[in-house]
Amino acid sequence: MKRKKKKPDNLILKTGMELRRKKVVGVVYIILRILIIICLIDQAIDGRYENVALCVMTLLLMLLPTVVEDTFKVDFPDVFEIIVMCFAFAAEILGEINAFYTRFPGWDTILHTINGFMCAAIGFAIVDLFNRNKHFSVQLSPLYLAISSFCFSMTIGVLWEFFEFSMDTFFGFDMQKDFVVTSIKSVTLDPEGLNRVVKINNIKDTILVTADGEQISLGLGGYLDLGIIDTMKDLLVNFVGAVFFSIIGAVYAKGRDKKAGMIASQFIPKVMDDNVSPNEKLLAQDRKKESAPETDEGSDKEKDNDKISVKEDEIFEVSVGNKTENREEIDK
Repeated sequence: MKRKKKKPDNLILKTGMELRRKKVVGVVYIILRILIIICLIDQAIDGRYENVALCVMTLLLMLLPTVVEDTFKVDFPDVFEIIVMCFAFAAEILGEINAFYTRFPGWDTILHTINGFMCAAIGFAIVDLFNRNKHFSVQLSPLYLAISSFCFSMTIGVLWEFFEFSMDTFFGFDMQKDFVVTSIKSVTLDPEGLNRVVKINNIKDTILVTADGEQISLGLGGYLDLGIIDTMKDLLVNFVGAVFFSIIGAVYAKGRDKKAGMIASQFIPKVMDDNVSPNEKLLAQDRKKESAPETDEGSDKEKDNDKISVKEDEIFEVSVGNKTENREEIDK
């Protein structure tokens, strides 16, 4: 019996297994990917290749849950995976490429709030997995779990602001959005340099003077603040989202409360006891089904051979029996 070569467990194959296991996630995944590909083609036609790169990056981010599941042998809840995919789509495709950040002033605030909540959930899940692991002798209290998830979320938020600042500084982006203010306070404006705060109120316009003496009126109705308000606002709403889930996580860990558990369980991954990811299990079942016909065919051949050998033995016994009877008659 010939054995088929084992198929490689590539990422595309595992993604297919993921879509088969989770029907709702699969539908959302396919719809978002189609929209991203349409956007990618449109941006390529317009020659905006930086947006094409964003589309490619978003397509790769959509595969992140599958990669994490197979790497760490965990199973993400459906709600968590859908939010991750929708978040990537809303941030990159809608926010950056389709200018939702400027069209809808609250778009950035909503996403950063969700980011704080999600990152706190991830931080809580990581620490809680260690907490429930038999190989670790230290059992962390619910309060410490909440603090750890909060700190994890805020750290991710700060690192993201570092990323935005770096992209603006070194690559000419404007990820840290500017705000128009009508008053400013600064010690830099103190003519005597004595670190005294100088206030300027009722600012109606900002006029820029270039090196050749040209004056440009921005016509904004105020002074243009360069990113600091946006950064602090992002960190503040990240803080709100982190605190919200940390409280839910602490209540859930303290008594495994049902109401808190209904929310927390939608964001906390399950560790597979047999150290095999769900996608690998489904893949193994498919391979077993593929090899089943060959096994049945082989077993049928073996049964036929057994029947033939049994018949040959019966014929041999009959012939031997006849010879014995003939010899007895001659002797007589």
